[in-house]
Amino acid sequence: MERFTISLGDELAADFDRLIEETGYENRSEAVRDLIRQALEKSRIESNKSKHCIAVVSYVYNHHEKTMADRLMHAQHEHHNIVMSTMHAHLDHDNCMEAVFLKGRADAVREFAGNLTAMSGIRHGAMNLISADVAAVKHSHGHGLLHTHTHLKPKN
Repeated sequence: MERFTISLGDELAADFDRLIEETGYENRSEAVRDLIRQALEKSRIESNKSKHCIAVVSYVYNHHEKTMADRLMHAQHEHHNIVMSTMHAHLDHDNCMEAVFLKGRADAVREFAGNLTAMSGIRHGAMNLISADVAAVKHSHGHGLLHTHTHLKPKN
């Protein structure tokens, strides 16, 4: 682990300590690590340096719109290679919220998420994308045969 020292003015340090207390960090170091991770991730996303990612797309829609649920399900099935799961919540008598969990090539995930949230009838669509590295994993499942597959591991 590498250590470094930073200097902060009294007011900035006090504001940072309040933020740490409000957000529940145990110490300044953990808060600074998260801020650095967020800045690095923002840079990777904005510069399109990330080749692979994991993501969640959330949106709200009126379930009374006749074809909405079918169009959403069809779109997700058409992209079964990047859609991992969907969570559906009933907000009130009219509105539903869904969160679609995605993984795969960042360009494909971005395109799908953009098309999904741009669908007629979707309101309040947003995506949270996290850069990931592809890692090949070999292991056995207790039967002695080696199995190889890939994982997408979030970048530090």
